[in-house]
Amino acid sequence: MIDLRSHSVADTCAMAAALSRLVRPGDVIVLSGEMGAGKTAFARGFADGLGVAADDHVASPTFNLVHVHESGRVPLHHADLHRLTSTGEVADLGLRESADLGAVVLVEWGDMAPDVLGDHLVVALEADPDDDGSLDERAVTVSVVGHGWDQRWERLRSALTDWMAAR
Repeated sequence: MIDLRSHSVADTCAMAAALSRLVRPGDVIVLSGEMGAGKTAFARGFADGLGVAADDHVASPTFNLVHVHESGRVPLHHADLHRLTSTGEVADLGLRESADLGAVVLVEWGDMAPDVLGDHLVVALEADPDDDGSLDERAVTVSVVGHGWDQRWERLRSALTDWMAAR
């Protein structure tokens, strides 16, 4: 597990961009956290890091469920599972299949159906106001389910050093 600290939306985006440089086709990234925790900001930074074109607007796919962005170095399928109520509905989206076909899949609220997603990286975001009450602070924890990141784990840790919580 890697514990990180974001002090601003810009920090969250930069952290996500750093992570995106290490993804490979077939990777699944799950974003978890309460409403307003920064999942969509993270998704925007992640897409920027992949080179998704600025005019390919990255927004939460809450009502469409999945947005596909193909303008970056690898196709990005950005999903939001918040409105779904069963693992069957999640399976019907074909997210694992999209990853198997070479996309990177970024899933907001993906912690509701980890079994459907297979091996994945989990980025948990939590609003964590600092001493002056600023709401821009975030505690971010990166962990894995499965072994898909075993060979990249130390590179990931190194890429995220600037945001390590215990610096």
